Amino acid sequence: MTRPRISARISAISESATLAVDAKAKAMKAAGRPVIGFGAGEPDFPTPDYIVEAAVEACRNPRFHKYTPAGGLPELKEAIAAKTKRDSCFEVEPSQVLVTNGGKQAVYEAFATLLDPGDEVLVPAPYWTTYPEAIKLAGGVQVDVVTDESTGYLASVDQLEERLTERTKALLFVSPSNPTGAVYSPDQVAEIGRWAAEKGLWVVTDEIYEHLVYGDAKFSSIATLVPELRDRVVVLNGVAKTYAMTGWRVGWLIGPKDVVKAATNLQSHATSNVCNVAQAAALAAVSGDLSAVERMREAFDRRRRTMVRMLNEIPGVVCPEPKGAFYAYPSVKALLGKEIRGRRPQTTTELAELILEEAEVALVPGEAFGTPGYFRLSYALGDEDLVEGVSRVAKLLAEAR
Repeated sequence: MTRPRISARISAISESATLAVDAKAKAMKAAGRPVIGFGAGEPDFPTPDYIVEAAVEACRNPRFHKYTPAGGLPELKEAIAAKTKRDSCFEVEPSQVLVTNGGKQAVYEAFATLLDPGDEVLVPAPYWTTYPEAIKLAGGVQVDVVTDESTGYLASVDQLEERLTERTKALLFVSPSNPTGAVYSPDQVAEIGRWAAEKGLWVVTDEIYEHLVYGDAKFSSIATLVPELRDRVVVLNGVAKTYAMTGWRVGWLIGPKDVVKAATNLQSHATSNVCNVAQAAALAAVSGDLSAVERMREAFDRRRRTMVRMLNEIPGVVCPEPKGAFYAYPSVKALLGKEIRGRRPQTTTELAELILEEAEVALVPGEAFGTPGYFRLSYALGDEDLVEGVSRVAKLLAEAR
């Protein structure tokens, strides 16, 4: 009998759709085509100079040329605990912090540590593309709680209750959200947190976009607002979005000591310590003030308003105003099946392919986020490219008949 070359577990993993779209856009640009990409979820700003200088100094320090503790540099764990108290009013000890190779490793290790095969996780949709794969790798079962533009992509307690079963072990809670930019109000966060506590659920909360909120929106940590969750909440975060450090690969996981100890054991065998130079840079980032993110936030806010206005001017497109992160998530369901340049795309995947080929604009279709009929557009790119890109899309979609 011929056995498969690749294990079923790994064969079931899907390629990151967002990275795939970004890679295709970059390949087309390298071939000379003037492609504008709205796919990548990373700030278009350089990492602040003082953070880079901290990394340069770390390179010269022989201490960082050797292995360091698998769970993170002690001084960085202390700084993350202090930063968490400063920004979220959530007080934790350094022993409750695990420094990871980017936010993605924190996501995987959280679910790998909490889930046994068959355990269910409630996942509000649309959702970031990595969550399903991490849950699947851990042996868990994803249970979608689907939201749409009518509620601003916010899930209600009633919806969560409908999907609850005796096998439900955890709730994934993300605010501000990738891909929609939705932000739950403090009252909504507290209501959902109390419900989860009453049901005895774990809550895994991704707070990577905590500092990117706009208008009257306010970030609220479910761990702070619902103290009774303290022993059953895992907080995921990192420096990538706040400090324009996506390539440095430093994230973290905060949780009860037994969870963090178990996740640290996993990491000790998977990767050992995070790159020491990147940890030194992260230490400078979280120990400093938030002036760098404030400058980025002002630019994102301006681009957000421009993008939403332009998208809503396109017939057949409905785009709620995102309150956080740096994404818009418009519905294009009214355009599916219509003729555009001799083709009738039936799915947003097909429509995205048409837009890339005909308008040379790269978008990520909603299928990647669990809700067909939508696109995700990042507004973390230059103002001129943003206007030019959305204008190209508007011109092409105006031909729909």
